[in-house]
Amino acid sequence: MNAAVLHALSEPPRFEQFSEPIAEENEVIVHVHAAALKPVDKQMANGSHYASRGALPCVCGSDGIGHLDDGKRVFFGGPRLPHGAMAQRTVVPPALTFAVPENLSDETAAALPNPGVSAWLSLAYRAKLVRGENVLILGATGVTGRLAVQIARLLGAARVVAAGRNQQALHVLRDLGADATISLALPEPDLSEAFLREAGQSGFQVVIDYVWGRPAEVFLAAITRREFAVIQSETRFVQVGEGAGATITLPAAVLRSTAVTILGTAGIPPGDVLFEAFQQVMAHAAKGELHIDTERVPLADIENAWQRDWPGRRLVIVARPD
Repeated sequence: MNAAVLHALSEPPRFEQFSEPIAEENEVIVHVHAAALKPVDKQMANGSHYASRGALPCVCGSDGIGHLDDGKRVFFGGPRLPHGAMAQRTVVPPALTFAVPENLSDETAAALPNPGVSAWLSLAYRAKLVRGENVLILGATGVTGRLAVQIARLLGAARVVAAGRNQQALHVLRDLGADATISLALPEPDLSEAFLREAGQSGFQVVIDYVWGRPAEVFLAAITRREFAVIQSETRFVQVGEGAGATITLPAAVLRSTAVTILGTAGIPPGDVLFEAFQQVMAHAAKGELHIDTERVPLADIENAWQRDWPGRRLVIVARPD
């Protein structure tokens, strides 16, 4: 069968033949339609992710959309090594197959779950966003950040502020539900002023951070109080990504003067929480309430696609021809 086969951690996968998967006990064969090319797939393939692939060669791809032998269309995850999602067929546990709405295209059904569920969990499960609260998304111009803006609105946020570097993408975010935008390319004094202006008197109760690094430092410095004052509300700062840097300097005064709680995404949540998030994301997408930009790429073009970067858009590797 055709597959995206990885031979070395330092090279992109190649389009070539790979052995057919054979289902063992408590496994099913998935006939793959499409698989999204995500940052985590590249990290696992180059050895930088903690769950990186072991023995080579192997097939790339951690999840996708396809159908089972009985014709049921499913989203799937967890292919058994050395098999992966970027192939004509793969093998997975039946517990990691999930029905998807019929009116969602293969491209959307393949691309949406990973970033959509991540954004949903960050807002609903980790930040515990309450209807009527104010939300700031740091790094809102990326794929997951765009979805976080939309999901914050669906969850009832009173005000959603989107911050990012891509000025053109920031304009689009107003159409997706952002009440205001902030350019992270501003000089630090101007960026600090922008954070305070958009926070207003009520502040941000939830911050979802996909960038860390200097933007996070500037925000935390901006909300640091310079005098004793009664705290009106708490800020729950959920750290998700490190697009602007892997570390920050955190003065003790930030934590002593301000009611800020810094949280991580905390790995994989319990299965029922994960499944509920998946169902919510797919249901909202089926109703046209969640949108993700995608681009179809034939499996045969995997080597070139692997080396491309489309900010704000998800490449979807199509294994089944039209």
